[in-house]
Amino acid sequence: MTYESVKRAEDVILAILILIVFSPIMLATAVLIKLTSPGPIFADIPKRVGKGGKLFRLYKFRSMVPGSYLAIRTNPNLKKFFEQYKKGGYKLKDDPRVTPVGRFIRKYSIDEVPQAVNILKGEMSLIGPRPYFAEELKVQADLHPGTKKLIKEALGVKPGITGYWQVSGRSNVNFDKRIAIDAMYARNMSFMLDLEILLRTPWAMLSGKGAV
Repeated sequence: MTYESVKRAEDVILAILILIVFSPIMLATAVLIKLTSPGPIFADIPKRVGKGGKLFRLYKFRSMVPGSYLAIRTNPNLKKFFEQYKKGGYKLKDDPRVTPVGRFIRKYSIDEVPQAVNILKGEMSLIGPRPYFAEELKVQADLHPGTKKLIKEALGVKPGITGYWQVSGRSNVNFDKRIAIDAMYARNMSFMLDLEILLRTPWAMLSGKGAV
């Protein structure tokens, strides 16, 4: 069996286990989001870029007030935050759009758990590069011209719920370094590398280091 076929089988098995084990936490999260912040349970965000540049809808618990994606781009009061957001590699510390519940679930990556459904649909893998926004890649490629080849490499594989950049500092890693890490993973995918990332993921989640 090839690495790709074994990886896919592992993805399906682990995604099912994640949905079963985390089902009580997912239910509690959905209830808390609904009770504390009227709006959809899942994030109302544009599609992400998957393998080969194909767009897909990423399932993620909503951690911000409704309409946040559009608000930061159109609301004059949020203009300075949008500039910080772009400069920070599409990550923003002390984001005013994040709800109290959202801040907690983002810190411990609980908002990412529904992406197990994306794995079952074949759009993602458990381990892989970050699932980027199309706008994000365009802006960052312009800001960091030397990353265009790296972006192409990273998009050669399925994005993952976790990956080497997530266990190497998460949001503390700037885009140029992050995409280099993603491209490195795409070039060197192996069972040993996947195992290393998988073993380091629980600590990255529990510590909340680099989360915003």
